[in-house]
Amino acid sequence: MLERYEIEAFLTLAEELHFGRTAEKLRVTTGRISHVVRRLERRIGAPLFERTSRMVRLTPIGERLAEEMRPLVAGIEDAVRRAVEAGRGLTGELRVAYVGESTAPVLLRAVARFTERHPECEVHVHEAPLATTRSSLVDGTIDVLIASYPFDGMANGPALLHERRLLAVAAGHPLAGAESVSLEVLGDHPVIQYPAVTSAAFKQDRTPDRTPAGRPVSKGPAGGSFSEMLALVALGRGVLPVGEQTRHYHARPDLAYVPIHDAPPIRRGPVWLAGNTTTRVREFVRAAVDANPLEAD
Repeated sequence: MLERYEIEAFLTLAEELHFGRTAEKLRVTTGRISHVVRRLERRIGAPLFERTSRMVRLTPIGERLAEEMRPLVAGIEDAVRRAVEAGRGLTGELRVAYVGESTAPVLLRAVARFTERHPECEVHVHEAPLATTRSSLVDGTIDVLIASYPFDGMANGPALLHERRLLAVAAGHPLAGAESVSLEVLGDHPVIQYPAVTSAAFKQDRTPDRTPAGRPVSKGPAGGSFSEMLALVALGRGVLPVGEQTRHYHARPDLAYVPIHDAPPIRRGPVWLAGNTTTRVREFVRAAVDANPLEAD
């Protein structure tokens, strides 16, 4: 068996046909290269190079050895690269999910970019029910979730989507015809609540306990899903701050959506369990940012 440095020296000299350039490229002395070549020739029992004071060229045996050895070395390098990728987690499976139809296009663009870069990693796409988003991340059913911020207790990637906030009201509600409203109106009407399992920081952002001026906000009934929450709005049980995309994905004759002119935008992006920050997860987040350049921070 040839040693790695012997193979490297032989193939480099076969390419350069110059002892000085070969030594410089491999960061050794020309004497070292000469010693390695002589040792190889003794082992093989025939000259591999013809050497004069003015030129170096391969012998027929040396040329054949180089031709046969190059693809073998390339194959070894490819095998090592694949092993490194496997060790970094770029093979196997990745489970990703989205919450709500508005985040699906962002996720699908991210999946396409990730798959293009890492075709050996199989990606499974799911829609996550609102009530199980946190538990799915904790138990590993989902590796990465595209959801709204804030999502407390989890690692969050860059925001990929920004939406204006609207107030969902029943079609017959006094505010239904308004051009816009202030967040202060939340102090005048019951606010439909998210499921109890929803993160506290998220609920405080979407359905706060007090208005910006400090007025208390009356809590309306809670829905088990987003569609159920909108049904409660349509029934006149309360109002609900939502993202602008809700108007497109949940257009209903019994609902009206009124812009909230003084509310910060809703931000959505990747969320994952900090203890599950694998290379697969990091590479997927990077792909999500690269695939959504116009939306990303």
